Amino acid sequence: MFMMFAMTSDSVGEIIKEVKVAFDVTNALASLMHSLPMLGIALSGLFLGFLADKLGRKTTIIIGLALFGIACYSFLIANDFVFIVSLMSLSGVAVGIFKTGALALIGDISSSTRQHTATMNGAEAFFGVGAIIGPLIVAWLIHRGVPWQYLYVIAGGICTLLIAVAAFVRYPKYVATHQHTVEKVSLKKSLALVKNPYAFGFSIGAFLYVAAESAIYVWMPSYLVCDAQSIQETYACYSEGAARQLAIYSVTAFFVLRALGRFVGIWMMARFNWALVLLLFSGAIVLCFGLGLAGGKHVALYLFPLTGIFMSVIYPTFNSKGISCFEKHQHGSVAGVILFFTAAGAAAGPLIMGLVSDAMGGDAKYGFMVATGFASLLFLGLLYNYIANPTRQRLAEIEARDYGVAG
Repeated sequence: MFMMFAMTSDSVGEIIKEVKVAFDVTNALASLMHSLPMLGIALSGLFLGFLADKLGRKTTIIIGLALFGIACYSFLIANDFVFIVSLMSLSGVAVGIFKTGALALIGDISSSTRQHTATMNGAEAFFGVGAIIGPLIVAWLIHRGVPWQYLYVIAGGICTLLIAVAAFVRYPKYVATHQHTVEKVSLKKSLALVKNPYAFGFSIGAFLYVAAESAIYVWMPSYLVCDAQSIQETYACYSEGAARQLAIYSVTAFFVLRALGRFVGIWMMARFNWALVLLLFSGAIVLCFGLGLAGGKHVALYLFPLTGIFMSVIYPTFNSKGISCFEKHQHGSVAGVILFFTAAGAAAGPLIMGLVSDAMGGDAKYGFMVATGFASLLFLGLLYNYIANPTRQRLAEIEARDYGVAG
């Protein structure tokens, strides 16, 4: 499911390029193809995340996958810009539904909060794989003269298979500690979680992380281009063949390193102090951003994609630890809250960076200065988390109560 979602969401840049030509729309209108699905995910996570706790994981996942499949197959008849954006928005709502169900399910199949974090990194690793193959599929389809809409048809086929698997697989059952609490699961209780310090803290961390991460795949190509008179000279300032190829495929390099890092994260998070790992990795991101800006394009060419390694484990761990601070019957609701802030960061981060860059003459380096600010705030938050360790007692209580593991 995570891979299928990433195949479509992280291909939007390639798709926008085609849609602008086909429908003669402005950059502002074309950007709706990214921002509206993110808004759909955000609102769906916040207002419908409680369904995983109310209806159950299986039912919620199947509902979300069914909506996503309908949206995907409808692209076969999508020949109007408004219709295309509407389908993308519907797919965002669907993702918010099935992803909160899947995130809650991870808690059900985990035997400890540490294993929960390792499993979450594994799930997000497949997201990283989808982020790599999605744009490649779009590029291949266009090269073969096949409409880009068939990417969604392919995703719809995967979605149909996933619905069949979700319907027939046996889901784990758990006995809630307070059964009366489960019966009162509602939208009101879900929204109230926003005020919880654990949910809010990890949600802000997710917002800052995603805002910084989005600078790479949204603005790095603009930062790395040379001052050129024609498209053929876009990367002419990189004299070596290898450097020029890296500039062309810098975003792909970032996604590959992020995916590899997440698979390593499965092993790492099962063995090391998660707070220390996140502190060191967030510090490395700030360092890469800072040195990349100070050294210019030729230094950023290597340091910006390298951040994929350091970014790899941060978001899955935020998701896991944030969810693990709550009892299992609240996992869907809190996953929805974190997902809301995640999607908000993905939508607001690039927009803020773009506005600042435009205000400063259009140079993308100013957007990366904003991203460095986001990364620095994230580092400071993780420094406090490592020193104060505010979740230690709460996680120990959950370990003992929901997983039967002594603190």
